[in-house]
Amino acid sequence: MADDRQDDHEREEEDYRLDGEVVEAILEAVEAEDAARLIALMEPLHAADIADLLEQVGGAERAAILRLWGREIDGEILTEIDPTIREEVIEAMPHEVLAEAVRELDSDDVVDLIEDLEEPQQEAILGALDESDRAAVEQSLTYPEYSAGRLMQREVVTAPEHWTVGETIDFLRREDELPDQFYHVILVDPGHHPVGYVTLGKLLASRRDTPLGAITEDSFRTISAWTEEGDVAYAFNQYHLISAPVVDDDDRLVGAITIDDAMAVLDEEHEEDILRLAGVGDESSLSDTVVETVRQRLPWLAVNLVTAILASMVIALFEGTIEKLVALAVLMPIVASMGGNAGTQTLTVAVRALATKNLTESNVLRVVRREALVGLANGAAFALVLGIVAWVWFGTPVLGVVIGVAMVVNLFVAALAGIVVPLTLEKLGADPALASGTFVTTVTDVVGFFAFLGLATAVLL
Repeated sequence: MADDRQDDHEREEEDYRLDGEVVEAILEAVEAEDAARLIALMEPLHAADIADLLEQVGGAERAAILRLWGREIDGEILTEIDPTIREEVIEAMPHEVLAEAVRELDSDDVVDLIEDLEEPQQEAILGALDESDRAAVEQSLTYPEYSAGRLMQREVVTAPEHWTVGETIDFLRREDELPDQFYHVILVDPGHHPVGYVTLGKLLASRRDTPLGAITEDSFRTISAWTEEGDVAYAFNQYHLISAPVVDDDDRLVGAITIDDAMAVLDEEHEEDILRLAGVGDESSLSDTVVETVRQRLPWLAVNLVTAILASMVIALFEGTIEKLVALAVLMPIVASMGGNAGTQTLTVAVRALATKNLTESNVLRVVRREALVGLANGAAFALVLGIVAWVWFGTPVLGVVIGVAMVVNLFVAALAGIVVPLTLEKLGADPALASGTFVTTVTDVVGFFAFLGLATAVLL
């Protein structure tokens, strides 16, 4: 039974991956210049799967696919493609196909599509829009990058606050240009200020004579167009929002943000933190070229080289001690490695807690105290184990004591550094994910080597 469940789980996982046989068949159709076969293979694929395909193949293969099939690309596919290759795809599309593709999109998707493009391509896309749609997109582009004003869609469904359910349903049935997806009808006052919203479920479940004001949601809250998009995603996650109206400086309704856009931001924030913690750049992608990848990673490797030299300078201070007792050279990497791993554990938790606003001034002292105690406890546990190993290995009980004490000191310091370093960077206005790893690794290496070799010099020589 367990094996059957495992097999079912593996099959489910395969259902969400782009089938390798399909990819191979697509590439064979491209090589054979068989456009009909290519269209037949691509037609059943979801837009996200097509985007994955274009991202996974090489540049030459991608160009060949776009040349043979490019007239079939629609707006949804463009929104799914990684920004690193989106410009290349747009350049390969015939102008009339591009124009038709962007006309299908909501304003927030058009903004996301063009904000990172060069000006000529921006103009090509804006020129394909109707005058009203172009004005809406251009207005969104006046807001700062990574703000709610850039994230929102201008297409919203509103109703006067004095309407009834019946009047609203009749309006929705008459209206020709409703958004493809919406979750709330936003109630507005005569000044076009949002005062509440009603879910479609409650709207359909209520009697026609029910006033809209009687079935509004308690979750209603507005978001300023100037709010940073990371804070928008936090609000959606924290308060379980499905959509939220966006207001200007005068609290007038200018758009709405839906949960799919907010969760996309949250996903990007998580990905960015992971990439920055690893020091590979927050815009790294599998579709990047060798030159782009080197340019992103080289600076942080250079910083790590400097910190490694600093740790080596600490070792050099005890060169004489190491020459007299070679066992120290064998055990040194253990102390540094354990400290680095312990620091990374604490650092990862701290950066994530800061990003989700779970680590605040009200609980910071408790969290620091907890991590310090965890560091001491882990240090004591591994000090006992490593002390016995060193004693048995080299036959010197005092050496076991020295490395045990060094282990306690380094894991304690590692735990403190893992929480204090990101907190300090946050206070200074820097991104904790960007440089914390380098600082924490430096601290644990320097402290670990100094504690171990310093104690060895004082006790064993």
